[in-house]
Parts: sequence; C-alpha cells; structure tokens
Amino acid sequence: MTKVLHAFTTEVPEWRPRVKPVALADATPAQLEALQVTPSNTKVSDYVLVLAHDVETLKVRSPLFNAIMYGRGGLSRAERELGAVGASLVNRCIYCAAVHASRYNQLAKDGAVMEAVFAGDEDARLDERQSAILRFATRLSRAPSEAGLEDVRRLKDAGLSDAEVLDLILSASLFGWANRLMHTLGDPLAGDRTDAGSGQ
Repeated sequence: MTKVLHAFTTEVPEWRPRVKPVALADATPAQLEALQVTPSNTKVSDYVLVLAHDVETLKVRSPLFNAIMYGRGGLSRAERELGAVGASLVNRCIYCAAVHASRYNQLAKDGAVMEAVFAGDEDARLDERQSAILRFATRLSRAPSEAGLEDVRRLKDAGLSDAEVLDLILSASLFGWANRLMHTLGDPLAGDRTDAGSGQ
C-alpha cells in the first residue's frame, strides 16, 4: 500500500500526480516541441508531462530552470542545489528536497551535509560558506524581507562573489515556485510503490 511521504529523505521517492500527465503518444506537436527543452532527454517525468498541459508556460519554465540551475560560472552546481534544498525545507516540499539533496550528494560527493541539514544539525556540521548559503535560502523562503543586508554580508564574508549571491537568490526563489507546483500537482510516496506513477 502506498502512503504519502512526510519525512525528509535523500532517497528520491516516487511521485503520484493528481493531474493526469499528457501521454507522449497523444501529445500535440506543440507539446512535443515544449517537452524537448526539459533538463533530461533520456526520460520525461510525470511532473513535466503534467506541465505539458500548459505549453506556453512549459516553454518558458524549462529554459529558465536550466539557466538558473545549470548555468555556467557563478555559484557551483552543488551550492545551487543547497539553495534549492533550503527553500524546499521551508516549504516542506519532501519531493523537491529529496531530489535536490540527492543531486547535492552526487555533485559534492559528500552525504554528511544533507544528513546534518535534515537532522537540524547544520550549525555543527556545515562550514561557514555552506551555513551562510543555507541560512540565506531559508530566510529568503520564509519571508523575503528576512533576508537582509546582514545575510548578504555573511555570504560575502564566506567568500561568495556578487554573481554567486545572485545565483543563490535565483535558485532559492525558483524553488519558491517549484515547491508550490509540486505540492499541488502531486504527492511523494513511501512504501510499496507498485501502484504509483513513474515520478520524476
């Protein structure tokens, strides 16, 4: 029996959509064109197939996502993932937190940071740069007015350039939107997944 997952994890769960995904075999030429700009060409997730119901939004969303999370220069990919996890923690998006914690672990080749973050032990285990990034992302996600000059100063004291600070703001802000989409369009599943959708 499948149950909705409510605990944070670094293992990516299945995702069960509440809105029926577009079937690739039935997709219109416009939907197929929009689906070509997704981050991965190897498999189209149910999440992206749900978004394909709105072609114009998907055509804008995917390049924006790719530019913010995979753009060259600026903040490292792992640190962008840390910003995404910070936003997902605040928004309680279990699926997004799992996906991006897993990506962080792969990129950083270190599972200790996410283990500490999910245990609420980040002050003891994160270095100053990681701690400043996570703190900024969570404060920005709780309320944009909470992320102030002192938080930006802490990022710069930890060695972030202006371009890296902007990349962090973009990644955390992007997940303010992405978390809301994930929350309302489907559920992460725990337990026996035999009757679940294919997830992301």
